[in-house]
Amino acid sequence: MSRRISPTKVSGSRTRDHLDISALDARYNILATLESWSEIVVEQLGITAPGRSVPQLARFLARHLQWLAAQPPAADFADETESLVAELRTIIDPDSSSSRTIIRQCVVDGCAGTISAWPNGAGNTARRSIECSAGHSWAMHEWLALRQLMERQRKDVNA
Repeated sequence: MSRRISPTKVSGSRTRDHLDISALDARYNILATLESWSEIVVEQLGITAPGRSVPQLARFLARHLQWLAAQPPAADFADETESLVAELRTIIDPDSSSSRTIIRQCVVDGCAGTISAWPNGAGNTARRSIECSAGHSWAMHEWLALRQLMERQRKDVNA
């Protein structure tokens, strides 16, 4: 007597994994951009180059960020970094609204104004300063200090 075995059928469809070319492009763009800016730091400061990985390059640039921000091409560095962040956000969440505005209370003591910043692609992307609604203004080279003040202000509110 032969036994007949019925094959098991799984209903529904199986989603196929696919390669997201835009994610690979973004990864390449990040690596190329970080390498390019790291090369500038290495050449100008005469120091040893970091390893060729995104984490190593990012840490290297973070260590030399104050020096980079004081250089003439600092605006280009900021623009390229902002573009990379926007590219990644689009890949991670393509349905997100690019017109969202980040609003914070002004960091100047006694000022009731608000500081508004727009993600890349919204508002005026050619901005070279950030202003509060009461008229205080910060040039690009002051943005790192502004961010630190905003973080300190946020910690004070949460304390």
